Amino acid sequence: MPSRSPSRLRAAWLVLLLPMLPAAEVSLPDEYGRTLAVLTESLERRQLGPEAGPDAGALSCPHCRVLHTRAAEAVWPMAMHFSRTGEARHLQALRALATWLFQQQQPDGSWKETPEEWTGTTTDQLLMLVLAFQQVGSRFDPGEQKNWRQAIERAADYLTRVMSPEFASINYCATTTASLAAAHRLVPKPAYLAKARELARQTVALMDEEGFLNGEGGKCFDRKMGVDLGYTLEMSFWGLGYYARLTGDRRVDELVRAALRRHLAFIYPDGMMDGSWGIRSNKWTTYGSATSDGCQVLFALYADDDPAYPTAAWRNLQYLRTCLHDGLITYGPHHALVLGQPPCLYPTFAKAKNLALALHLDSRPTRTLAPLPADRPGWREHFPTIDVVTARTRLFMATLTAYGYKDIAKGADSKYMFRPTGGAISCLWVEGLGLVQASSQTEYHRWEPMHFPAAEGVRPLTPRIEFTRGPHYFTNLFEFDGRLRTETGPGGGFVVSTYGELKDRRWHYGGVSYRLTHTFRDTSLTKEVTLFYRGAEPEVRIVEPIVHHDGMTFRQIDARTIVVRRGARGLRLHLESGPATLALGPDADKHWSPYPALRAMPVVITVPSPAAEQRQQKVVFTLAPME
Repeated sequence: MPSRSPSRLRAAWLVLLLPMLPAAEVSLPDEYGRTLAVLTESLERRQLGPEAGPDAGALSCPHCRVLHTRAAEAVWPMAMHFSRTGEARHLQALRALATWLFQQQQPDGSWKETPEEWTGTTTDQLLMLVLAFQQVGSRFDPGEQKNWRQAIERAADYLTRVMSPEFASINYCATTTASLAAAHRLVPKPAYLAKARELARQTVALMDEEGFLNGEGGKCFDRKMGVDLGYTLEMSFWGLGYYARLTGDRRVDELVRAALRRHLAFIYPDGMMDGSWGIRSNKWTTYGSATSDGCQVLFALYADDDPAYPTAAWRNLQYLRTCLHDGLITYGPHHALVLGQPPCLYPTFAKAKNLALALHLDSRPTRTLAPLPADRPGWREHFPTIDVVTARTRLFMATLTAYGYKDIAKGADSKYMFRPTGGAISCLWVEGLGLVQASSQTEYHRWEPMHFPAAEGVRPLTPRIEFTRGPHYFTNLFEFDGRLRTETGPGGGFVVSTYGELKDRRWHYGGVSYRLTHTFRDTSLTKEVTLFYRGAEPEVRIVEPIVHHDGMTFRQIDARTIVVRRGARGLRLHLESGPATLALGPDADKHWSPYPALRAMPVVITVPSPAAEQRQQKVVFTLAPME
């Protein structure tokens, strides 16, 4: 793992970061505008000049060393930034970028997602061009206006022909409802509105009874299933909501409003968006997903519904600022430490266009902020349709997942089948310490070489139970058939338990079953692991990676106790009972991840092979904050 000083990372965001606790009121337009300025001007610094010839106007990606067509979506942030500042250089930047983009348009009206061949992202290009043209098109000469209108019409025609749930993941369908509805205002073809309405109804039909939107996973019988919170909150819901606002589709609007209330449960007290458990969590960055747009636009759309929505938007913005480096949004809090290279432009232009949309949709000068669900100790929620639990006590907030989606068509080789499950904690926040545990791919793969950096030999950040037999690796993280059970325990604790089997990557049973129980109290979290030996008697490891923030210290006090310190705050992990040994730091150099960009210090509890005729063993340990 590369080692880099975090000083430059801190310098980039400390000037922007405000206290985490919101004031009674905040000017969200001012805050969105401040961060939009940072992101937009950072993108403009990477724009090629006339000396680049045919590529003049394109944005050069410092990570990929290519000219991403999708980066041209920055025409909309540039247009909004120009409107706010009046500085001609921003208008010139967007005109040059659009001119380059028009040259990349394919004969059928699409754009490829260079350097790849996928054309579904044409919907994102289309909407950004429409909004930018509406904002600044009056400043173009007639010839330039004609070029914009022609590119917009050709792209809208293409999407009207090809976009469907069979063609693309559901977030593309949702975005296309907004793209075509917006395009109709410039090029009033009835087919655009008809297609937008058709796609909207097809999309909301994939909501389950709790409002979770399916359609992000693998294809089976030409349809996709699977839920991902990041793409839902940062893409699909705002696309549907914006479409509904443009067209007056009350049915779609009502469904999005009802679903959004449930999804608010996944915004953490510090503004993290918990996409740790979804099927596209391989791109989870802690602030959201790396290649989706952002949540500010969604909460701006519905800001009048609930004062907690502006709170969610504001806190997530504050958290996002902590992941800025040299004007670019990184892949997570420790990007400079674990990757040591600049990020791709994708997170930056995606979040910039989201902030520009938020400014466009909610111009109220100030908003009064209300508490989030995550601010209320004693709050907990079990979502049975996805089998995920979120819980908040006085000092802890956690997400536990047994989400059982399976990509049947591709099976164990699917990129959606290396997410955390099996009753694991996929996100753990502790008051005063911040993010303490997180999830990452159970096996790291570069599913999309453009987006996934090389990271050979890394181990998962997710807390887990595991053992090996020869070349085979078995873990609860491959148990997609476990189910969560919740109850109130002795003394009022909140108990979440899962029974399952330790399985390999192809979901084969290895001969050891388990019961994993988490008991949450105001000031402690107790984990109980019971192992049941059903034909195998291996040594089993319980691995508890602790996110290793800058300035943290780790110390093993005795054979059963480890203490983590961060300034005046601390966390104590104590082995309460069971035939096990405790070790700090095995494979520490392998416990890091590009998504989310984090490093962790592993704590390993080793449970020896059982004695002859012994059919089960139990280990109990507790995490408790310390002053």
